[in-house]
Amino acid sequence: MIDTDRLLQDLFDHRVTVRAAAAHALGAAGVTGAVPILTSTLNDDHKKVRAAAALALGRIGDKKAVASLIARLKDPEPEVRMAAMVALGRLKDRSAVAPLIACLHDRDVRVRIGSVETLAVLGDPNAIRSIRDLRNDRFSDVREAAERAIVRLFKKR
Repeated sequence: MIDTDRLLQDLFDHRVTVRAAAAHALGAAGVTGAVPILTSTLNDDHKKVRAAAALALGRIGDKKAVASLIARLKDPEPEVRMAAMVALGRLKDRSAVAPLIACLHDRDVRVRIGSVETLAVLGDPNAIRSIRDLRNDRFSDVREAAERAIVRLFKKR
C-alpha cells in the first residue's frame, strides 16, 4: 500500500533525489489527488524534480495539467522540456500542437526529435508543413524522425 501522504510530504524534502522519487511514485500510482501539487512541483529549483513531476503528470493523465506542461516547453533545461513533451503526448491534448511546433526549432537536437515524435503522437496533420522543414536539419536523427512523423501523420489523414 502506498503512503500517499508521505509521498506528498516528500515533495518538499530538501534532498533532490527524494523529491524526484516522490513525484515518480505518485505518477506511477496514478494519484489523481496529487495533480495540483505536482503541477506546482514543475517549478522546483532542480531540473530532475521538474522532469519527474512532468512525467508523473503525464502518467496520471489529468488534462488539468496541460497548460502547466506547455509552459515547461520553455524550461531552460532540455531534460525538462523533453519530459513535458512525453507528458503532453500521453495526455493527447491538441492545444499543445502550436507550442510543440515552436519547439521544432529548439537548439537541442533531442528536444527537436521529441517535438517531432510528440506531434506525430498527437496526430494533427496541420503539423506536417512545419515538420517538413526538418528534413533539411543538419542532424540525421532529426531528419529521420521528421520522415517517420510525416508518414505517420499522412496515415492519419
